[in-house]
Amino acid sequence: MVEPTLHIGRKISKVRELKGIKQETLASLMGVSQQAISKIEQSPDVEDLALEKIAQALGVTADAIKNFTEEAVFNYFNNFHDNSTGDFRHHCTFNPLDKLMELVEENKSLYERLLASEKEKNELLKK
Repeated sequence: MVEPTLHIGRKISKVRELKGIKQETLASLMGVSQQAISKIEQSPDVEDLALEKIAQALGVTADAIKNFTEEAVFNYFNNFHDNSTGDFRHHCTFNPLDKLMELVEENKSLYERLLASEKEKNELLKK
């Protein structure tokens, strides 16, 4: 029997894809670039602290990533019985109001900088 590879980066990629999360989204959740996520997913090893942060962003445990196998996923779905009650609400991993307020603050900051720039330009024109 062939031993499964322990390529943590590929496992992160598979879990991310199964959760329907794009690299850009994961990068945003973690405060890093999409290129950083791509590099992590190409790495056979990932530091434990980084793996914990990635797992938290994906909504799983680090052990779930470490122990991930495609065989287990197929077994899960083959044995899954849908007992849902029609509750198809999606649960955000962030507070949408917090994101909205961040955008409002960013917009306010940009407006204040624009206003200051215009005032400065007017002062130079008066001289």
